[in-house]
Amino acid sequence: MANYKKIAVFGCKQTTKFILDALGDKVPVSLLITIDPYLARENEVADYYDFSEIGNLVKVYSAQSYSLKSQGDINFINAQQIDIAFVIGWQRLLPESILDNLTIGAFGMHGSSLNLPLGRGRSPMNWSIIEDRKVFYTNLFKFNSGIDSGDIVDSFKFTITERDNAATMHFKNTLAMKYLIEKNLAKLLKNEQLLHKQPAIIPTYYPKRNPDDSLIEWDRDLYYIERFIRAVTKPFNGAFSFLNGEKMVIFQSQPFDVHEFGYDNEEPGTIVEVLTNEAFLVKCFGGLLLVTDFVFKGLLKRGMRFGNNGTIVTDFQLNKFGFYDIPEENFYLINKKVSH
Repeated sequence: MANYKKIAVFGCKQTTKFILDALGDKVPVSLLITIDPYLARENEVADYYDFSEIGNLVKVYSAQSYSLKSQGDINFINAQQIDIAFVIGWQRLLPESILDNLTIGAFGMHGSSLNLPLGRGRSPMNWSIIEDRKVFYTNLFKFNSGIDSGDIVDSFKFTITERDNAATMHFKNTLAMKYLIEKNLAKLLKNEQLLHKQPAIIPTYYPKRNPDDSLIEWDRDLYYIERFIRAVTKPFNGAFSFLNGEKMVIFQSQPFDVHEFGYDNEEPGTIVEVLTNEAFLVKCFGGLLLVTDFVFKGLLKRGMRFGNNGTIVTDFQLNKFGFYDIPEENFYLINKKVSH
């Protein structure tokens, strides 16, 4: 290839594999920086992909730490003399000591339902479903030392439907990533990309969601609970609750009806009917929820009521509009040491 550039990809998820395959059709990738399964488990990486079996198509380096702050990682990566890097499925900042050694720069993706600089931070697709947002913006941007604060190369907007869940949102976002990279690749490799500053408004940041944050609040309304289950389903760990002290993980549900069919006086969170071994109805505020995909070791019976089993619901701070992306000043007060 004329004007050959040394290209690296940072990533450790299924989305990384998808983009790596797409790039492989257009331009050779010299190096993949990833993490091994142990570090993935330690950092609770959802949708992790183990690249140890990728073969000889690309050189693979397993980092000593997910943050890449170890001197060994920094020395190795800088010694590769990388021109341009794509950061896909790598939920951490890149150290400045690495960024400063890239002749063109590092480019990654971040999206939110309100578009940058609103909705920086973590888990924006999950939060968008929970908040009942209708659109999502995926941005290709150049990395700097901040959190999703770099200049924008290009953007793509897609719809969030009432049937979208964590899996379909990830797939839509991955297709948007692929489109943006392919559209801008030639200019990026020539370092001729046009960069646009993010709008000069106060940024907001979403907090990170952990598996423990997926406890269902049965005192919420029917439609919130259904969105919440969609937001944290596979490839994440799923929403959960407890029956007689036994944990149930729920991956799929749908609003059944706004009518209670005679179960008006049942408490919210009560199983009012067990339809089959694979489906049951729960009374909620506003109607009945049909649960159709779940994992539970116990025996389901009508009249059983979900509880927290002593688990505390995560109390995320809300902004003045009642959403979960909070202004920059508040975010840094809460997260004095941010790991992204």
